Amino acid sequence: MEQDFLTQAAPPVGPDQAAEAERILHKYKAGKAALDRRLIDNELWFRMAHWKQYKNHMMAGKPQPSSGWLFNSIASKHADAMDNYPEPCVLPRAADDEATARTLSSILPVVLEQAGYEQVYSDSWWRKLKQGTGVKGIFWDPAARGGLGEIAIRSMNLLMLYWEPGIMDIQDSPHFFSLSLEDSAQLAERWPQLRGHTGGTIDAARYIHDDSIDTTDKSVVVDWYYKKPGPGGKELVHYCKFCNGVVLYASENDPRLAERGFYDHGKYPFVFDVLFQEEDSPAGFGYIDVMKDCQTSIDRMNQAMDENVLLASKQRYVLSDAAGVNEEELADFSRDIVHVTGRLSDDSFHQMQTAGLQASSITYRNSRVDELKEISGNRDVSQGGTSGGVTAASAIAALQEAGSKLSRDMIKSAYRAFARECYLVIDLMRQFYDEERIFRITGEQGQNVYVPFSAAALRPVPARSLAGVELGSREPVFDITIAAAKKSAFSRLTQNETAKECYQLGFFNPANADAALAALDMMDFEGIEKVRQRVRQNGTLARQLQRAQQQLTGLAKAAQAVQAARQAAPAAKGRYAPRAARPAGPADAARRAMNINGRRKQV
Repeated sequence: MEQDFLTQAAPPVGPDQAAEAERILHKYKAGKAALDRRLIDNELWFRMAHWKQYKNHMMAGKPQPSSGWLFNSIASKHADAMDNYPEPCVLPRAADDEATARTLSSILPVVLEQAGYEQVYSDSWWRKLKQGTGVKGIFWDPAARGGLGEIAIRSMNLLMLYWEPGIMDIQDSPHFFSLSLEDSAQLAERWPQLRGHTGGTIDAARYIHDDSIDTTDKSVVVDWYYKKPGPGGKELVHYCKFCNGVVLYASENDPRLAERGFYDHGKYPFVFDVLFQEEDSPAGFGYIDVMKDCQTSIDRMNQAMDENVLLASKQRYVLSDAAGVNEEELADFSRDIVHVTGRLSDDSFHQMQTAGLQASSITYRNSRVDELKEISGNRDVSQGGTSGGVTAASAIAALQEAGSKLSRDMIKSAYRAFARECYLVIDLMRQFYDEERIFRITGEQGQNVYVPFSAAALRPVPARSLAGVELGSREPVFDITIAAAKKSAFSRLTQNETAKECYQLGFFNPANADAALAALDMMDFEGIEKVRQRVRQNGTLARQLQRAQQQLTGLAKAAQAVQAARQAAPAAKGRYAPRAARPAGPADAARRAMNINGRRKQV
């Protein structure tokens, strides 16, 4: 599953270490035996083949109906998970890393798409719902892309994973084992040292299948991960692959990784996504464990009812040996005549009647069906059905929103696991993306944008220096937030209705920007920040337009004043000059004397 090349140096990990690892593996298997049995049993329940678990010989030859109530609940919850397919958003913790965070936000979905993450996500969710735990492995595949290497993400089979019993987090286990069944002949061709080494002592647990699966030509390959203290107190994770006691590869035997560890992040490359947590175990339990008892009761009542209907629809007779009735002719419904020897009486021959189903039995069976729906949270309204005369779209939407809180809770736990997976992906990019790669992403306008990226943007950068002395280096650290990339049709319809209501209420009218922002502060819906940003932009543009209009009005008034002054200037040219400007004559002097004398008389 990991690097498969060989090293020729003196191996610190050899047959003795492999034998010791095998001994630890058997110890871990004994501690996980009860969980393995439950996983195998749950798989039969999911396939509606659980009648195989009933060993009662009295049921032989009787109907074995398997209703799909349990399967329908699990399928509905898987559909909810796929409607909320996750999308990562990388946020920087330092201002210097903003450009790198934006680049990671755009290329992480591309890396996940190239790794086939959507299929891994779907497979992991089936296992999470059936078994209670979905496990994903995040590895580095050095053979991908023609030897360039690439990140590989796989959905792991919990039945083939082993850890130390009694721990809650697999990172606390000193050893971790991942098993796989592979063809012995192909293994011998790939690793010649395996030739002649057959008959291993490790048995892998297997599910019960309808088909006959022959494993005689298979060998169990063990991927062994273990932790050791490294230089500077750092914990190193090492990796060893062995089969039938033969070491195929060991990172401690590799001079490049002996002092560094197999992965720089120092963690086991597995992420456990638990549905319902159990104490002292990294694995949980799922919906099948909760619903199987109720489903058993429903199936047994269906069996009894089917048998009753068959008996009631069939004619049966009580026949005495002395009645003299030809039994073959009586059982053959194609015959019109049945021969009798002697005389028949009610004591020697009469029809046996089977009582039909009682209404109380059907009511009780329906109540158990309703109980199973309540247990799983898979009510009718969650699937679009209504009861009690509810017909309004808003009321149906409110009921569906209230009924989906269990789905939202389990999806949030999946998002937390997805964030841990993204951190592991970034760590692998930091370690192995030595050469620059080009990623094609979709720009904001829908155009293709080609983004170059390498590990140089993620590796430690020198910190600032003081007095010519460097203060060390700083490794870029990021936060990851998760949102739903794919929405259901109902979610998109709700979002569209919200947008239309905001438009009709005038939220996007620039004149109503302040009132719209006040209303948005009291609202909460997906994408509200984008709406706030657009309303603020509209308000800013409105204020800028208002100021521009005021400036234009002032300029218009000033222009009118200038125009009026220019029009008044030609009219003033034909008027008399002021008196002070004209030369004084005899008539002017006489008028001034008369005015002075008149003022004196008044005084």
